[in-house]
Parts: sequence; structure tokens; C-alpha cells
Amino acid sequence: MNRRKGLFLVITGAIFWGIGGTVAKKLFQQYEIDIDWLVTTRLLIAGFLLLTVQFFGKDRSQVLGVWKNRRIAIQLIIFGLFGMLTVQYTYMASIQHGNAAVATLLQYLAPIMIIVYLIFRKHTVLTRRDLLTVSLALVGSFFLLTNGSISQLSVPTLAIVWGVLSGIALAFYTLYAVPLLKQYDSLVIVGWAMVIGGFALSFIHPPWQMGFTYLTLEAYSYLIFVIIFGTMIAFWFYIESLQSLLPKESSLLGSVEPLAAVLTTVFWLKEPFGFFQWVGTACIMGMILLLALKKRSFSDTSKPPENEEPLKVS
Repeated sequence: MNRRKGLFLVITGAIFWGIGGTVAKKLFQQYEIDIDWLVTTRLLIAGFLLLTVQFFGKDRSQVLGVWKNRRIAIQLIIFGLFGMLTVQYTYMASIQHGNAAVATLLQYLAPIMIIVYLIFRKHTVLTRRDLLTVSLALVGSFFLLTNGSISQLSVPTLAIVWGVLSGIALAFYTLYAVPLLKQYDSLVIVGWAMVIGGFALSFIHPPWQMGFTYLTLEAYSYLIFVIIFGTMIAFWFYIESLQSLLPKESSLLGSVEPLAAVLTTVFWLKEPFGFFQWVGTACIMGMILLLALKKRSFSDTSKPPENEEPLKVS
């Protein structure tokens, strides 16, 4: 029964993440929601909700206890600004200029960036599996972005730039979070990181300055979905699934996210997706599955131990 519950939670959470990106694209496209306002609001509300869950459901002392150590506090601020905020903003910017499918798939190139980084830092050695995953990522990205044509791109340049930056930010986010996760629950680290990122962006676009005068009931329902279901509940369900599933299993099932983003982008938003872009999507999905099935971590510094909770950010 517990295993069935874990499977339900991780699959539902991943689907919410994937659909959340597509719904955000709908808000940008149809209602001209300002990206700064959406990212600020999403981070602040979801962050406070996650901290509330921690306060009432787990070790409440950690919520404020994380700030008692100066070194940890500084690391958390850096993580919130250059990890959480950067990942969220670049991901949403890629969606705004392109679509959720491409943005999500480009963000999932982060593991390849981590492999390359660790090889250059001599923390790991290049293996055949690494060569295969890098090849799948490169071939998949080529087909995804060009649809098989070497003369033109099928995706706006800005969407590609923001998507690649999102992947780089996610790689930093993943590596930098490891020491923090070893000392505090992931709900505390991610919750505060969201609040820090949202607070910082508030100086650029205060959440109370919405930038729009009128939204339909449908638009408000989309906003609620992105903030509550596509961020807070999606992350919560993923973390809860680890109570009855192995981290490797949760990571593998989490690859439903880009699939959900692609399907909803194509069939709900009616975004054009060529044959070779489907081939590229298959390559990147294969790369994700190959990495998720990998039994050992890239190195001791690149991934938390089996009893640690991996992070999700989309």
C-alpha cells in the first residue's frame, strides 16, 4: 500500500511540474502576465507554504534553526539567489520566448553539464555510459532545436539562450545544495530558497504591482495551478514519495515531467512540433532514463547519498 502511494505521489507531482510550465506559457501568451511578477509571486507563496508544511508536519525547529549558523545562512542566501531564483527565472523566460516543452527538455541537460564539470575538475572519469548520455543529449538537442535543418532554428534564439542558462543554473543548484541537504530537511532548504529568491525579485517587481487590470476566472485558475499545484504540491508530493520509494525510483518516475510538458504543449496549446523534434525529444528522454537508472552517483560531491532527498525545481 505504501509503495502504491509513493508511485501515485511521484507520478502526480511530475505531471503537475510538466503541466505547470505549459500553463505558465498560456498565461504569458493569452493574458500577457509579466514574467517578473509571476516568478516573484510563485516563489514567495510556494516558499511560505513549504515552510508551513515543515512547521506543522516535521521538525519545526529547523525552520528558524537554519539561520543560527552564520556559514549555513550565507550558503542559503547564495543558494536562494544564484540557485533557486536563477533556475526559476531562466526557466520561465525560456517558456515565455519559446514553449514549455523545449524549456523543460533544455533544463534537463543539466546532468550532462554536471558530468562535464566533474570530469574537468577530475572528480570522476569519463565512462562509456557518460559518452552515450552526452551523445544522446547533443543529438537530441540538435533535432529538438533545428527539426533536422542545419540552415535554421525551429525555436526562437532567446528561448534557446534562456533554456541553456536554465540548465547551467540547475547544474549549480544541484551541486551547491548537497552540503545544505546533509544538515537540514529539503523542505526547509527549498522553502527558504524560494522565499529569498522571491524577496530579492520583489525589489524589481513588487508582487502587489500586478501589471494587469483585469483577469478572467479562467486566468486566476491558471495562476492558482502554477503556484499551488505546479510548484508547492508538485514538490511536496515528490518529497513525500521518498518515504516509500528509493531515490533512484523517484528520479526515474520524475522523468514523466518533460513528457507531460511536451504532450500538453503539442495537444493543448497546439504548438507545432516536427518529426525530428520528436526524435530529439526521444533522445533526451532516453538520456534522462539512462541517468536515472544509473546505480552509482557521478561522485560523492555531485549527488546526495541514497538516504538524502534529491531536489526538484521546475
